[in-house]
Amino acid sequence: MTVFVIGASRGIGLELVRQYLDAGDRVIATARDEAGLQRLRDLGAQAMKLDVTNPASVSGLSWQLDGEKIDVAYYVAGVFAQEDAKSPPTQQAFDAMMHANVLGAMQALPQVAPWVEEARGQFVFLTSDFAQIGAVQSSRAWVYHVSKAALNMAVVAAQPDYPNAQFLLIHPGWVRTDMGTAHAPLLPEESVAAIRATVAARKTETTAFACADVPYLRWDGTAFSSW
Repeated sequence: MTVFVIGASRGIGLELVRQYLDAGDRVIATARDEAGLQRLRDLGAQAMKLDVTNPASVSGLSWQLDGEKIDVAYYVAGVFAQEDAKSPPTQQAFDAMMHANVLGAMQALPQVAPWVEEARGQFVFLTSDFAQIGAVQSSRAWVYHVSKAALNMAVVAAQPDYPNAQFLLIHPGWVRTDMGTAHAPLLPEESVAAIRATVAARKTETTAFACADVPYLRWDGTAFSSW
């Protein structure tokens, strides 16, 4: 099986690479700097330089994947910020968040999805329970809330254009990474093992996916509402 991980230099992305390689799969993974690329090579992955915040970098993704059949692709890249609604976000902060979490995914999706379709595979986007509109209790990470809700819409809207690929939205839980902090209850290896099991369990031979078919899942496979 060929697995492609976008945003794999650390945290959940790096753990995805490690676990799929340990399972005997072939892994192509991206990082935006040489240190991240070397970590991937050291694990045994095929490393590819990619910066999702740079449109020129993303624009060359399809030809780098030319001829591949990708069984499972992951969009893991993203950023987080704590700012709340007590003050307006700066344009710079808003643009940085939306570019990494939404525009990067929207630019990568049409570059990667055709190669996922070649394998009748799965394209997994890591989202967040912060995207739930009806469950919001505070404005902490205000712009992050908005970005993940937008990501969900982008993925659901794109699914009908790629009927031979299965899109999934998965919340990885609160994970003990640089982004999640040391206070998070889930270890990366725990979250990733559960995500891999969830993705495998959702694999289907159906070849006509529609927007209603995009599930919104927790890492452990349980479904919950994006509203």
